[in-house]
Amino acid sequence: MEHVIARIEAFPLVYAEPHYRGAERCVTLVRIETADGVVGWGEAISQVPAATRATRTLVHDAFAPLLLGGDATNVEAHWHAMCRHAYWFGVEGIAAFAISAIDMALWDLKGKLLGQQVVTLLGGRLKDEIPAMGSIIFDMDDLDWTLAEFAWMREQGYRIVKAGWGMTLDSVFGEDRTRDLRYLTEVRAVIGDELSLVVDVPGAQRVWDLATAQRRLREWERFDLRWVEQPLHPADLDHHRRLRAATTTPVGTGEDEWSPETYRHVLSCGGVDVVQLDPGRCLGLTGCREVVRMVEAAGLRYSMHSWSSALNTAASLHVLALSEHGDTLDFKPHESPMQHDVIEDPWVQRDGLLALRAAPGLGVTVDERALDRFALR
Repeated sequence: MEHVIARIEAFPLVYAEPHYRGAERCVTLVRIETADGVVGWGEAISQVPAATRATRTLVHDAFAPLLLGGDATNVEAHWHAMCRHAYWFGVEGIAAFAISAIDMALWDLKGKLLGQQVVTLLGGRLKDEIPAMGSIIFDMDDLDWTLAEFAWMREQGYRIVKAGWGMTLDSVFGEDRTRDLRYLTEVRAVIGDELSLVVDVPGAQRVWDLATAQRRLREWERFDLRWVEQPLHPADLDHHRRLRAATTTPVGTGEDEWSPETYRHVLSCGGVDVVQLDPGRCLGLTGCREVVRMVEAAGLRYSMHSWSSALNTAASLHVLALSEHGDTLDFKPHESPMQHDVIEDPWVQRDGLLALRAAPGLGVTVDERALDRFALR
């Protein structure tokens, strides 16, 4: 039986992120409904108001007309149709947000229609549980607060913890060698040797040049970091290769990429150990699956940059469960509106792990009554 796509609607949302001292952040949710009343949901991590409004416009005006009346289970054909349609303005940027949210919603919808988990539809589940990486923002002007957060995450059972950037762009991790060393020393003392630690340098802000990155990573080898995330500007692929050759500390990058084509350049440069994916940005679950295949062929690992809504968390879990090369995902350790207020069944880590749910689709239920409270006007 063909399940016809009858309605596609985008919901631009704005909220205060408690992990970022109340900073304004945005996501775009997409709701797709079939003629027989089954609904799927997806998300784009559109981040700022202007991009979020533009994402809604592309969902409604560029891509919905292509899909309406089509078979909801023919997800990959719809993905290719959207990518072809975007040939002139490109599948990166705002178009990638729109395609990502629609694609995620289609996989959720297909899973519900067929009574299958999304990971099964993508290729098959290899894992039942995924380690959650408790991820916070450094306060580079308040070491005591930062250490208290790491101590709390250890008490909560996290096995992998991460921090990066800074509460303001005027004071970020990576810019002051002495302060960075103090933070790393004190954090490692608080969490002990048994917890795995990741740190995130604002490479997109060009905090380091290659020589500085090489010196810092060699100096940090004693902290036994799981990886250092985005130590250089993401476009400096040759510098990533030279950095990776100069240190034993693994290098992670990729959260700024948009499509399998751009990830192909990252993988071929030889400068990355852990490839970061975000299903709300890199052309959805279909795009992620294509990149995972490339990561497997290259013998690397991948992690999921999932620091937005519970839909993104769900999608990331399915992508990680798809492959033995999947590592971990960012997970907000405290309550957050997009993880709790707009979802009826928030994710809860236990002993540092998140379990895939048996429910069909993504396994998350959106509380549609709550959406108006966060609507971006």
